Amino acid sequence: MQPDYDLLIIGGGMVGASLVQALRSLPLRVAVVEASAPGAAHPSFDARGIALAQGSKRIFEGLGLWQALQGEGVTAITRIHVSDRGRFGSTRLSARDEGVEALGYVTEANVLGRVLEKALAEADNTTVLRPARLTGIGTRKEGVSARIDHDGEVLPLSAKLIVAADGGRSAVRALLGEKVLHHGYGQTAVIAYVTTDRPHGGWAYERFTNTGPLALLPCQGARGTAEAAAGDHRWSVVYSVRDEEVEEILALPDEQFLVRLQERFGHRAGRFLSASPRQAYPLVLNFLRDHVRPRVVFIGNAAHAIHPVGGQGFNLGLRDVAALAEVLADAVHRGEDVGARAVLDRYAKWRQPDYLRTLAFTDGLARTFSSSFPPLALARDLALLGMDLLPGAKRLFAAQAMGLLGKQPRLARGLAI
Repeated sequence: MQPDYDLLIIGGGMVGASLVQALRSLPLRVAVVEASAPGAAHPSFDARGIALAQGSKRIFEGLGLWQALQGEGVTAITRIHVSDRGRFGSTRLSARDEGVEALGYVTEANVLGRVLEKALAEADNTTVLRPARLTGIGTRKEGVSARIDHDGEVLPLSAKLIVAADGGRSAVRALLGEKVLHHGYGQTAVIAYVTTDRPHGGWAYERFTNTGPLALLPCQGARGTAEAAAGDHRWSVVYSVRDEEVEEILALPDEQFLVRLQERFGHRAGRFLSASPRQAYPLVLNFLRDHVRPRVVFIGNAAHAIHPVGGQGFNLGLRDVAALAEVLADAVHRGEDVGARAVLDRYAKWRQPDYLRTLAFTDGLARTFSSSFPPLALARDLALLGMDLLPGAKRLFAAQAMGLLGKQPRLARGLAI
């Protein structure tokens, strides 16, 4: 019997909506199950600053969305300064040295959300069920069945493939009993925007401290908003603190918070003048060992949640999208069942090296630079200095940060899906 859909995407946030856009040109019947109500913002489309790697910019160009993002507001990172607080280790990266126009970009999650929500609404081959949630799932050889609670009505649906793009608290994962590798860092990211008395000049900073990394990213306010008045004096801050310090830091008056931040970061970016309301996000590592199972594939945070050091999280999920879309497009071209295990195994084989490399990169940085063990501190400082002396090592570091290592999907190479 013909299933209701070819693909059932659970989750219409950043990753799920990006996948819909990637699949628009394919002859596939797609449905998205999204918990937020029509007209309501998805919870992930909040006020956070989102770092987009150079590779992600290329993917958004391939998706036909980059021009719209630029119209809403993105800020280019042309130089990055990495340092170890209170020690001698530091290194610098520049877009010019790497032969690119920018090492990455920064935008706001709600800006990205507006662009993706519009694209989702315009996808002709996609049915969006919202507010809706997945309450049951069953797999069999020829397809997968799902029970959906859609605005108070229970819908039994069938599909060739379920794509779990429903985040770190994935309902698909829970219903299938999938276990994740979990590690808590004992750190929480305090997120805010600040303004300084000097322009950012395209610089981004990653400063390692004994409580975790402190990132300062240039982020001009979205066009047409009050925040845009700060121009190039506005920054997105990701301030890692110990879990036991979070409540104290969130409760600080803005003036005292800025004093604390200045003391931790220093004056390289100028003097901090003002701060937005702060938000807190516990930092954890969640990693699903097997990203595919019969008729099911996990992407984005449903498959992996990593430490934000280096701004790799969403970029890793967007590479999932580009690779999965390409594998599915090839399967359609060959006349294959898009949910067949052989198709999904091709996707898993492609993505595994990137997962392991990015996990090692972020987890290694977070652990190594949070340690005060003297021999390790000396070794990391020498490594940072060594990058300036060894162009090959710096180029490798930059390529990882830009998401340009390994096999690149067609979307990241300017080719049609």
